[in-house]
Amino acid sequence: MKTTDLCDAHGSDVRVSEPLWQDFGGIAEFGGAAVCLRVLDDNSSVRAALEGAGEGRVLVVDGGGSRRCALLGGNLAALGADNGWAGIVVHGCVRDREEIGACRIGVKALATHPRRSEKRGAGEEEVVLGFAGITVAPGEYVYADEDGLIVAAAALTLD
Repeated sequence: MKTTDLCDAHGSDVRVSEPLWQDFGGIAEFGGAAVCLRVLDDNSSVRAALEGAGEGRVLVVDGGGSRRCALLGGNLAALGADNGWAGIVVHGCVRDREEIGACRIGVKALATHPRRSEKRGAGEEEVVLGFAGITVAPGEYVYADEDGLIVAAAALTLD
């Protein structure tokens, strides 16, 4: 489902992100229920989440917009694809652009950065996130494609 069509069909029921995102994954169009993480320069929680069954959900990672390191790389993107995640949104950076692009998973992020993150085991899970002019709560629905990223309180359909 295209974000443009969902916006047209659902109007004010859709929250539209500011256009900050770049596409990195092997698929550009993805959507599903949100799993929310807040981290800062530490991707331990990202790995832990992607090790679990994705069940078609979208991992939303608020890295505070940090451009000091990458929170996702090729190995974690492959792990997410293998475990059934529909997509990953990183309000921060990724690395291994070519490897991520070879994975059958949607990935949106702000930029690339060659440095890996720290591994302190820090982060908050299942919290309401706020970035790019939107909020995302656990269990809300995230939809993304080449035109942008949107969020809705419930699953959207096109009639």
